[in-house]
This record gives sequence, C-alpha cells and structure tokens, in this order.
Amino acid sequence: MTLAEGIKRNSVFLGLWLASVVSLTIALCTLDKGTLHLLLCDHHSSFGDWLMPVLSDTCHWLPYVVAVGLLLWRWQAGVFVGGSLILSTIVTQSLKHLVCAPRPLSWFAEHMPDVSLPLTEGVRMHYFLSFPSGHATTFFCLYFALCALLTARCRLSPAASIAVQLLLFVLAAVSSYSRLYLSQHFAMDVLAGMIIGVVSVAVVAHFFRRSAR
Repeated sequence: MTLAEGIKRNSVFLGLWLASVVSLTIALCTLDKGTLHLLLCDHHSSFGDWLMPVLSDTCHWLPYVVAVGLLLWRWQAGVFVGGSLILSTIVTQSLKHLVCAPRPLSWFAEHMPDVSLPLTEGVRMHYFLSFPSGHATTFFCLYFALCALLTARCRLSPAASIAVQLLLFVLAAVSSYSRLYLSQHFAMDVLAGMIIGVVSVAVVAHFFRRSAR
C-alpha cells in the first residue's frame, strides 16, 4: 500500500487526530498550562473516578497482549505493531529523561500552591518525568497501528471502515484523556504523546513498504 492509499484508508482516524492536535495546540497557545489543566481535569464524577483508572491501567497490559496475539496469528502484523510500540517507547522515554518535567502535583505545589487538584481515590500519583505522556503515546500508537492493519487487511465496507476508525480513535482519545482527568499529565504531555504515537506507526509502515518492494 502506498502512503497516499494508507492516508485515504485511515482518513477518519487521521482527520480526527489532526483536529485534536490542532485544537490542543490552539488551547496551549491561548491559555497557560495551569489554567488549561484545571479546565480539562475538573470534571470528576463517581463514574469517571471508576472508568478513568481502568482505561489508564490498560496501558500496562493491553499492548503486550495484542502484540503477542498478532505474532501468533500473523507474525508480520505482530512485528508491525510491536515495532511501532518499541519505537514510540524509545522516543518517549528518551524525551522524558532528557526534559525531566514535573507532573501536575509537583508543578501546582510550586507555582499554584493554593489550588487543590481534584484527585481520584486509590490512584498512585507520580511527580516527575511528565513530558511526554507515555500512556498517550502507547494508546495512539497501539490503536492507530490496529486501525492501519484492519483497514489494510480486512475487506471492510465503507460504513464498517468508518465505524472501526471512529471506535479506535475514541478509545485512544478517551484513554489518553484519562491521564489529564487523573492529573498525571498536562495537556502538552498528552499532545506530544499523540504525535509520537501516530508518527511512530507511520515510520514503521514506511519501512514495511520499502521491505515489501
């Protein structure tokens, strides 16, 4: 599949991703990081306090289950998803330790000590290595890689293709938002993770296309 074909097949996912990237970039340019974080995280409810930790925790096991399952089913697909996840992890962890940015709890304690962040009971909070969000990177990398596989390998009708892309984007977006909801990351961290995740899949797909030739 050529690059143009890949973009066309995944245009719904990529269009929503691009709109989200642009929207977050505008918000970051308009508001300071503290104000924007409070706007995004201050929507707690009993249902959200249950759902968001569950979605966030899928990052610790779901990518491995998917990668191993794909390796057993069709090794090329497993290598594609696994390679994308490995590349995105290397980039993210390198940036984390290079930047060493404080997480919301540490940042607000220093810059806005009068503000009490809405926290979720039972969630273990982190204080450093905020930028970029490893969870957001993994979520967008995993779900976009699956989207690319399904649209390329499966004979989906136009309606089914749109539905699959919408579902996978919503899973990636809501799972990534959980990191803001739980005050584990700032919007800038999630934005960077969204970009790294999708670009990592595109890079690995490029090498797959070259090897196929």
